[in-house]
Amino acid sequence: MPAAAILVSLLSLSSVFALPTQSPGVAIPIQKRVSSTAVPGVADIASLKAQLIRLSSKYENNFAAYERNTGVPHPLAPSQARKQAAPTGLPLTDAQEVVWFGSISVGTPPKTFAIDFDTGSSDLFVPGSDCQNCGNHPRYDRSASSTSKDLKRPFTLQYGSGESDGDQVTDTVTVAGLTATGQTLGVATNYSSSFASSPTDGLMGLAYPSLSGFNATPTFNTLIAQKAVPAGVFSFLLAESGSELYLGGANKQRYTGDISWNKVTKEAYWQIAVASANVAGKAVVPGFEAIVDSGTTLIVGDTASVKKFWAQIPGAKEANDIQQGYFSFPCSNVPKDVSFTIGDKTILINPQWLNLGAVSQGSTQCVGGIVALDGVDFWILGDVLMRNAYVTFDFDNNRVGFATLAAA
Repeated sequence: MPAAAILVSLLSLSSVFALPTQSPGVAIPIQKRVSSTAVPGVADIASLKAQLIRLSSKYENNFAAYERNTGVPHPLAPSQARKQAAPTGLPLTDAQEVVWFGSISVGTPPKTFAIDFDTGSSDLFVPGSDCQNCGNHPRYDRSASSTSKDLKRPFTLQYGSGESDGDQVTDTVTVAGLTATGQTLGVATNYSSSFASSPTDGLMGLAYPSLSGFNATPTFNTLIAQKAVPAGVFSFLLAESGSELYLGGANKQRYTGDISWNKVTKEAYWQIAVASANVAGKAVVPGFEAIVDSGTTLIVGDTASVKKFWAQIPGAKEANDIQQGYFSFPCSNVPKDVSFTIGDKTILINPQWLNLGAVSQGSTQCVGGIVALDGVDFWILGDVLMRNAYVTFDFDNNRVGFATLAAA
C-alpha cells in the first residue's frame, strides 16, 4: 500500500505542523476479534466481568516489571502494587475481549502466527510445541528452527484467573516483511482454556523496553535498532473494515490534516497528559495522565473521576450487577457529545463505540464504555477512544499523535 513514513521535530507540547516525507513504511492488515458468544446489540456480560480483573492484572505485572528493570517504582503505580513482588509476568488476553490482531512469522523456516498487537505491554509470546492444552493453535518448535537459541530462562504468563508457564528463546521474527534477528520471545507451554479456543495465537507488545517482563528489547525496538524500519514510528487505524498497523511512519491515506503531537510524560507506557474529558463541550474531568493502550477495549479511569463523568449523563447509573466500575444508561439516550481534549485536539467519541450494548436481551439499559477502576489515579485510553482518530506512536521523539480519520 503506497504511503509516506514521516518524521518531525517536536516544537512544543502537542503541536501541529507539516511533516517531511521519507521512505515508505509497511502496513499490516489487522482484524477485530470479538466474543463468539456475543449477541448482536447485547453487551457480552461474561467478557465485561473479566475485563477489569484482566486489566488490573496486566498493569500490576507491568508496574512490577518496570520496578525490576529500573530499580524504582513507576510513578503511576498504586502504593499497594509497589509493595508486592511479582514473578516475571506477561498478561494473557482472554478470548472474550475485543482486540486487534494480524500475522507474524517466527523461526527458520518461518512459522506463521496470528498475534494481538498491544501498546500497553512490551513482550512477545507464542504457543510452543510442548503445550498440551493450546487447542488448535500452531506451535513454535524451537528444535525445528535453525535460528532459535534457548535462553534457559523460564517465565510466568499472568492473567486474571490463573497463570501459565513457558521458556524464553531468541529467534528471527518477521512482521509484514520486516525481520528482527535475535529477538527474545516467550514460548508458552500452557494456555488457559479460553485462550486455547481464541482465534489469536499470542501477543506482541509495542510499549517501551522498561515494561518488558523478560527485561528484553521489544520486537519493534529491535526493528529500529537493526534499521529495518525507516523511522521508529508506528500507527494504528481501528475500524470496522480496513484496519491496519503501519510500521515505519504514518499512512497519509488514512488521515487528513496534520498530526497533533503530545509528549510522552514517562517512557514506559505510551503515557501522555490529557487536558480534559468533556460532556456537551464542558470539561467535567480536567487534567489527568492517561495511557494509550490498544490492548484494552475500554476507556478506564479512577473511580471518583468516572463517577463525576457519568453524573453528567441523564439516566446513567452504576451497574455493579455486571461488575463494580461499570455504568449503564438508557439505550434511548446514548451520549452523543462526549469528547476528550488532548493537547490542542478534541476527539469526539462516536456513540456507536461508547455503547457496549444492552445489559440483556430486551433491556432498555445499555452498558457504557467508560469504566471506573479502584486504586488508580490515571486513565487508560483503549479501543473506545482509539477508533475515533488515527493514532501514531513515535519512539524517535517520544510522543503520541492524533489525527482526523480520512473518509472511509
